[in-house]
Amino acid sequence: MSDPTLIDKIIHFAKELMPAAIIFVIGILVIRVILKLADRSLEKTRMERAAISLLKSLLRVVLYVLLGMIIIEQLGIKVTGIVALASVASLAISLSFQNALTNVIGGFTVLSTRPFKSGDYVEIAGQGGTVQSIDVTYTRLTTADNKTISIPNSAVVASQIVNYSCSGTRRIDITVGASYDAPIPVVKDALLRAANIPTTLFSPAPFVGVKNYGDNAIEYVLQVWTSSADYWTSFYTINENISREFETDHIEFTYPHVNVHMVK
Repeated sequence: MSDPTLIDKIIHFAKELMPAAIIFVIGILVIRVILKLADRSLEKTRMERAAISLLKSLLRVVLYVLLGMIIIEQLGIKVTGIVALASVASLAISLSFQNALTNVIGGFTVLSTRPFKSGDYVEIAGQGGTVQSIDVTYTRLTTADNKTISIPNSAVVASQIVNYSCSGTRRIDITVGASYDAPIPVVKDALLRAANIPTTLFSPAPFVGVKNYGDNAIEYVLQVWTSSADYWTSFYTINENISREFETDHIEFTYPHVNVHMVK
């Protein structure tokens, strides 16, 4: 024969546990619905994938913590003591992982303010490259020689950010020194011909001007607009074209020299 007292205790415990179990099941269903609605809303925004993932993770944690506190309260356990203990534990964890938390906060700031996005060419903290990814703790750049630079998001937020891709176009500035013997109109015409390549944008049109009269040469500046994606290709192509056009018009590149005039 089973002990009636034990059976009564089991039945009593089951009765007390049943409401908590029902709340748990309903809570899980409600959380899933909320997460699906949040997912649909976030997908309609223009936020980075990493930002959407971070917000969804934070929302999931908050919802499950709230559900846990409701269940604990239903079971008759005082939540006040647990909250106090959790606060102390959170403070200890925060002090231990201060740098990591700073990077996470910095990542959230970058993802929410969006000073750049994946694929942009930027300069951050003196480092230049194409944005490969924006994670919760690090922003990763890929340089022109295929190096990967990982910059802590705390440093990204604290640094000056130069985004060369946000407008879609960039201006190429090339300074060239030519001999005083070459007429200015001839040099300017040669530089404009060098800038006439397929990737050049002609609105605004390429511009050539005299920048400076140096000791050994006249310095000219050539300004050409191109798309951000074609910047480096255009830059190197125009530089090569300048040498060919100068050779065609017999324009000399000068170098530091001294003319000595002897008087008898």
